[in-house]
This record gives sequence, structure tokens and C-alpha cells, in this order.
Amino acid sequence: MTDSSQPAGTQPAGAMQETPHGANAVLTMSTISFTVMFAVWLMFGILGKPIQEEFGLTDSELSWISAVAILNGSMWRLPAGILTDRFGGRRVMLVIMVFSAVASLAVSFAQNYAMILVLAFLVGFAGNSFTSGTAWNSAWFPKHRQGFALGLFGAGNVGASATKFIGPVLIASTAGATYFGVIPGGWRIIPVIYTVVLLVLVVLMVFVTPRQDRMAGQGRPLGEMMAPLREVRVWRFSLYYVVVFGAYVALSAWLPKYYMDNFGVSLGTAGLLTATFIFPASLLRPLGGWISDAWGARRAMYLTFALMLVASGVLMMPNGHIVINHADGSATEHLAYEIGLVPFVLLVFLMACAMGIGKAAVYKHIPEYFPQNVGAVGGLVGMLGGLGGFILPPLFAYTKQWSGFPTSTFFVLFVLTAISMAWMHLTVVRMLHAESPELADHFERPPGDTGAVTSETQV
Repeated sequence: MTDSSQPAGTQPAGAMQETPHGANAVLTMSTISFTVMFAVWLMFGILGKPIQEEFGLTDSELSWISAVAILNGSMWRLPAGILTDRFGGRRVMLVIMVFSAVASLAVSFAQNYAMILVLAFLVGFAGNSFTSGTAWNSAWFPKHRQGFALGLFGAGNVGASATKFIGPVLIASTAGATYFGVIPGGWRIIPVIYTVVLLVLVVLMVFVTPRQDRMAGQGRPLGEMMAPLREVRVWRFSLYYVVVFGAYVALSAWLPKYYMDNFGVSLGTAGLLTATFIFPASLLRPLGGWISDAWGARRAMYLTFALMLVASGVLMMPNGHIVINHADGSATEHLAYEIGLVPFVLLVFLMACAMGIGKAAVYKHIPEYFPQNVGAVGGLVGMLGGLGGFILPPLFAYTKQWSGFPTSTFFVLFVLTAISMAWMHLTVVRMLHAESPELADHFERPPGDTGAVTSETQV
């Protein structure tokens, strides 16, 4: 296994490929479809409360509904990416959309907890559309536009907010009603609406996107497509994506409860405050793609990790003060610290901005290093990043239980970010040493040497 950081298949400086006709249609339809499927994937964040009340579920039972949806939306990303490279993103996206529409419709008619759990798992399949859409757009856009294109497509993450805005109003206004004699109101109408929207998008995608698709892996053996997964670099990118995407999914579900428990706000207010995290983490993804195109993906990742370390480093500090017991038996308090709601929201917003940039930067790496294997590599990176969103919430809960500090949530993110940044930096240092070993002895001058720096020693 190797972890060199020189992109494969790089083109000579100044070489610019033209964007194929039909690429913008692919980007537009894939982005809109992914936005809706992301909303479908995470819709149980809002539907969970009325579902819990109707079926009398415990908090633990309720948590598994969202968990199984997130799990199924992550575990098939690798095969979805490979199938996209071999058969085209148009076909794979259409299959995912139709399957998700049917599963979403079935949710509306669930009659018990077991049915809800199974159907939530099936609905979660919509989350795998990310890898398919990424590989699809990579095949249609030239290298100098891939960062922005993938960033714009990835901004479909904003779909996580859709149900938070439309759900409560529709649930309240349709409760107890029945439409066309078969469609129930209340929380059950939301999955029906998503079904209709998905089927409309299926029809539009059939007629709008080019029938003659582009397939990076057409005719290539499966073993050849899977070969890059043996490289350490791929697993390093996966860890980055756990930090910027897995943590995003986890916090999207975790923050409403955190706001209510620690700041005493209502559910509605907590949802709106959580939206100030979701929107920048999603909508800044195109900016992250542009930065990656202009400055390089590695610089974008340094910026991402630095901002996340600053924000999580402050957020992880528990409220409190130092108590000093004096010899005379008295006690004094010093260095009182407490973070209020407004500073907390601003720091979470800063972290969200960093995640939005970082999500695009991670996927900018992939077509640069693996131009013929975007589906397989992007699939693995997306799968592990999504699984991070499945694993992190329980980790947040266990660290809080162990430490007693609600802010331990951000301690977990701080440690995870620090490990990722350290691994990336060590890789860069090794790469520079391997490329320019003659500079190893020229970073420090011998004692007493005050001479001017020559061109040979400049770095």
C-alpha cells in the first residue's frame, strides 16, 4: 500500500478540455434530484416525534429509525459508484430515485414499529445517490471545472433542512384529514409528497439528460476498478470525509436536542438554530469547489481543519470555574467561563462553513488522483463518511455519559480533526522530502553562519 500525494494522470499546464454538450443538464438534474433524495434520507429527524407519539415508542426505539436510514444510505455507496462508472450515472440515479419513491410511499401506510423500522431502512437507500451523482458529474466535466461542479452538486446536502421547514406546518395543517380517500394526513402526508416529487424528477431526468451517457469505467474489469482501494491515500481521504461529512450528518441530528437541553429553547427554535448550521455546511460547498480549483484541494483542507480546530476547541470547554481551597479553610472562585447562546451559534456556524469547504475539497482530490476510478474511490470515501454519521451520535452520547460534560461532543470532533490534520501534514512533509531530498539539510544554517540565503537554500 502506498500513500504518495502526486496526482495521477495530470495534464500539462495550460491544457484545458472543453465541457461536453449536455454536462450542464446532467449537473442541474443530478443536483435537484440529490437535494430531494437527501431530504427523503433524513426526513425522520422531523417525522420522528409524531411517529413516537402515535406508536408509543421509547427514545431508544425512536433513535433506531433514523439510525437505520443513515446506515442504509451509506453502506451501498461503493457499489453505487462502481455501477455508475460501468453503466452510467443516468441509469443508476433513475433506479435509486424510483426505489426511493416506492419506499417513501410505503412509509405512509406503516401500521406498527416493525414496519416503520424496515421501511426507514429501505428509504435510506436514497442516501447512496451522492456517490452516483459524484461519479456521474466527474465523467461529464473536465478537470478544471470538476471542483466547482462537484461542489455545486454536493450542495444538495441542504435537503436536510427541507423537512424541518415544510414538515411541521404540513403535519399540523393536515392532521386527521384523508385525501382522495386513501392518502392520510398528518406526518404520513410528507412521504407521499416526496414520492410525487421524486417521480416527477424521474420523468424530467429521462427527457432532459443526454441518452448517450459517459462512463469512466465502461468495459473495464472489476478488479482493475477496485485496485486503487488498496492505497492508503484512499483511506486517508475517507477519514477526512468522516470529519467534514460524517460529523455534519451527526450534528444535524444531534444539535436540536443539544440546544433544547443546554439552552432551554423550544423545539421550533432549536430547529431554526440547527438550520444555521445546515445551510452554510451545504451551500458553501460550491465555494469550496471553487477554492479547490483555484488554490488546490490540499490548501482548502488546511483551511478547513484549522477553522474546525478553533471552533471545536472553544466549544469543547465546559462551563464552570476553578475553585481554590485555602489553608484557612476558605474557598475562592476564579476564571469563570460560560459560553452563551449567541457565541455558541456563531462558533457552530464557523464550523459549518469549514465543513462546507472541506466536503468539496475532499472530493476534488478524487478525480485528480483517480480519474478513471472516481466511482469506486468516491464510493468508499462516501460510504465511510456516511458511516461516520451513523457512529458519531452514539459516541457523543457515551462520552457525555463518561465525562458528565455536554461539551464532550465537541471534544470528540476536536480530536478527530486533529488526527486528520496531523496525518495530512505528515504526508505532505514526507512528499516534499521525497521530491526534494537535497533541501533536507538547508532549512537551518550552521551556528555563526549569517550569510545571505542563496537560491539553493530558499524554500
